Amino acid sequence: MVYDLDMLKAFYASFEKKIGRVRAVLQRPLTLAEKILYTHLYDDAQLKNYERGEDYVNFRPDRVAMQDATAQMALLQFINAGKDSAAVPSTVHCDHLIQAYKGAGPDIATATETNREVYDFLRDVSSRFGIGFWKPGAGIIHQVVLENYAFPGGMMVGTDSHTPNAGGLGMVAIGVGGADAVDVMTGMEWELKMPKLIGVHLTGSLNGWASPKDVILKLAGILTVKGGTNAIIEYFGEGTASLSATGKATICNMGAEVGATTSLFPYDDRMAVYLKATGRESVAEMAGKVANDLRADAEVVANPSAFYDRVIEINLSELEPYINGPFTPDAATPISEFAEKVLVNGYPRKMEVGLIGSCTNSSYQDLSRAASIARQVAEKHLAVAAPLIVNPGSEQIRATAERDGMIDAFQKIGATIMANACGPCIGQWKRHTDDPVRKNSIVTSFNRNFAKRADGNPNTHAFVASPEIVTALTIAGNLCFNPLTDTLINENGESVKLDMPEGEELPVKGFDVKDPGYIAPDKGLSSSDIIIDPNSKRLQKLSPFAPFNPLNFERMPLLIKTSGKCTTDHISMAGPWLRFRGHLENISDNLLMGAVNAFNGKTNEVFNQLTNEYDTVSGTAKSYKMHGISSIVVAEENYGEGSSREHAALEPRFLGVKAVLCKSFARIHETNLKKQGMLALTFVNKDDYNKIKEKDILSVKGLESFAPDKNLTIEIIHPDGSLESFEASHTYNNLQIEWFKAGSALNYLANKK
Repeated sequence: MVYDLDMLKAFYASFEKKIGRVRAVLQRPLTLAEKILYTHLYDDAQLKNYERGEDYVNFRPDRVAMQDATAQMALLQFINAGKDSAAVPSTVHCDHLIQAYKGAGPDIATATETNREVYDFLRDVSSRFGIGFWKPGAGIIHQVVLENYAFPGGMMVGTDSHTPNAGGLGMVAIGVGGADAVDVMTGMEWELKMPKLIGVHLTGSLNGWASPKDVILKLAGILTVKGGTNAIIEYFGEGTASLSATGKATICNMGAEVGATTSLFPYDDRMAVYLKATGRESVAEMAGKVANDLRADAEVVANPSAFYDRVIEINLSELEPYINGPFTPDAATPISEFAEKVLVNGYPRKMEVGLIGSCTNSSYQDLSRAASIARQVAEKHLAVAAPLIVNPGSEQIRATAERDGMIDAFQKIGATIMANACGPCIGQWKRHTDDPVRKNSIVTSFNRNFAKRADGNPNTHAFVASPEIVTALTIAGNLCFNPLTDTLINENGESVKLDMPEGEELPVKGFDVKDPGYIAPDKGLSSSDIIIDPNSKRLQKLSPFAPFNPLNFERMPLLIKTSGKCTTDHISMAGPWLRFRGHLENISDNLLMGAVNAFNGKTNEVFNQLTNEYDTVSGTAKSYKMHGISSIVVAEENYGEGSSREHAALEPRFLGVKAVLCKSFARIHETNLKKQGMLALTFVNKDDYNKIKEKDILSVKGLESFAPDKNLTIEIIHPDGSLESFEASHTYNNLQIEWFKAGSALNYLANKK
């Protein structure tokens, strides 16, 4: 089935004409990213050569996708926007709230019951406003989008940081907060700083144990977790054609871990084959007619350094498998060097659990290649040393994999087949363990491996690899095992070597699914049918935040000065807290509970200047709020790295935090703070971070003349009465300053009516 066919026909019918106008105005060769961005300007009259990394630009995306955890807050905000229907095709996907525990059947049944109130709310709001709804068990948002909605040359936003997965089909797909999604669904312009462009030149072709996953694992090591911030990663070169569409999607998906705005590949035959295999022959035909404009111009490919801000070379033929981690996805190590790294650093050598699937690596090809390794256990008379957990990407993938014997191959080596959902990848894993804080190692094919993320244990060393490497290590149960060179002793006492993985890119017999899990909107539903119980613990109507008051930025006590990495997991934990994503008051109890206090090295323990005692972060913030006192958060580099979750901005806003001052921000989080009326500031001199003491009182000066490119001043009153001051910079433009003054972007929108 082809969804939104009329939109797609209109898009491709006008694409060549739009490209022609872009060429006429810009008068230069174009990268693929530029073609897509410039053909999606909100106002065609504003077409000009925008400066990358500097100019804010208004866009008109083609569609919106939301997962169930983030959709709650997005739809609560959309209800307040007063619109009759979503302005662009939009979908909701129930994949985050299913806890992985016993297996797919019982876990989905449990989730359906425990989350009934939330699922009913999401279904009813979706029906009321013309939004497609994918029920629990249908699959992971990014896999479902790739199978059904992504299209070459299009542009979408999604309320999940791994939305760039759709770049595997040549789409500019960008992870955003809920407020950004609301902008698009209301038909408003959507603002983005024109991204810089990182060109990755791929040559050669993969062979042996190397997989598409290894491309992004290697690249993460090159760029680091913030090296792609405010940039689009565009892959080009003859090597791109050797990768399957789902392999391309894997690479684009994990581009989020280097902070990239999105990643994308040029249109080619592998994409066309995938479109046809997923029932979208008409989309392949339409894309084929404009194929020359769905890739970078020849001049760009011939001389990339003249058109990209940075060019990186990767020879696929020479690429070996990588294993990244622990605790950060950019700790990249080729497998030939990994055993030494394990031993030198004293990582737990025993590999205790292998986990494959997730939105990053759950395609038919991924499971096929991993299953080929699993089948060798019986063929070579091996034993399996560790448990294996499998999370298929969608019901379409699961059902087809079951028909083709792959599920059976995994189960024969003791694997547990979990729901078609995110599960352990996002902390929704009820892990069986003898000690919840014991030092241990796991290996996953996921994308993110922050401390405590998978199972809540800060001492779980999580490593990231391809599904085939994960399966091999699961059989061995040993992190130091290298399947490319090492052997295993089988049940007969023989030394045997695993064969290289093999698998089908797509099912020979086609995909097979009885119920994909889609529920179309019911246009007869009215707003009165949407009920939120005022006593609910899961859902809460939103009240507008108060507009800007300069007095709120005077004499603010320091709430917390964080030390080291502070991701969205640290700011607003997932796992068991996901159930409160629709209830701002309840979820705010987890505010910054994972952040490390720079003054005592502890988590969730900060000094309360009212009580002169230590308390939790949220408890301290509530205390200040109750007394009408604003507070401020101070942090280090790349604050807000990781997820798109806007709760990490909503929670401090709700609890009276007025400003965040740090050395640098992750892109999505900085935008989320701006959308919610927060003041996001960075140190002009990063060493000024050291001036801030535990019991300081801080004020922000200069807000009466708040303007783009004009620094503000931070004044500190130390406990001994001494004073210090320094400059802080910001990236607010005129529109964002209006959001700030109104109290939030939604307030600004409401005031314009």
